Amino acid sequence: MEFVTGIDEAGRGAVLGPLVVGGVTIDTKSEKKLKALGVKDSKKLTPQRREELYKQIELVAKDVFVLKVAPCRIDTYRSMGVNLDRIEAMKMAEIIDFNSSKKVFIDSLTSNPEKFKGVIEHFVKNKSVELVVDNYMDESVISVSAASIIAKVERDKEIEELKKQVGVDFGVGYPHDPLTIQFLEKTIKETNGKNLPDYIRKSWVTTEMLQEKSWQRKVMDFIFRKNELECKQEEG
Repeated sequence: MEFVTGIDEAGRGAVLGPLVVGGVTIDTKSEKKLKALGVKDSKKLTPQRREELYKQIELVAKDVFVLKVAPCRIDTYRSMGVNLDRIEAMKMAEIIDFNSSKKVFIDSLTSNPEKFKGVIEHFVKNKSVELVVDNYMDESVISVSAASIIAKVERDKEIEELKKQVGVDFGVGYPHDPLTIQFLEKTIKETNGKNLPDYIRKSWVTTEMLQEKSWQRKVMDFIFRKNELECKQEEG
């Protein structure tokens, strides 16, 4: 049998929750079966359909891999000068070295697939494996589509569990979501911007900007109250 592996991620740009990297190894003869089941890019599927396909993928695949990188771990890497591309490349390399596929398809996370491929190759121990890295592979390569579903379902599970823990529906955890921003602003206000919970990516520009905004608001409130007090003293 000839086996191939597809790799994709979920949560790259999120400000809340983990980055999840998924991998799916299948026999090439199983590709048609996955297509017949309706496996496609996870973004084109409803949450319910993704969960249904997740179970079916597990039955068809030789191996399914899931690696999660917690927000606090991402922050630690970034404080050491390791950017997000390299973090993802390291995790993808782990999946590549975990399995015996001779060919691995990877959805490029950057606009320069060749450069990203080089970063992955740097971390891969098995130098004999053939890496095929390109954009939109979650739409064109069935094993990558399957990996995108695995990664997305696993991240969604993490987010739903986190909502239960904090008792708040903060949306999807991405900067474009108003619910997420409202939750971040409230959390920053309650903590005075210090010792933020570990599920928040503190090194994210969004978090830093909201902390700065909160600090500026406090300064303005202080100045306003000071001026108001001075005015009252003069009137007295």
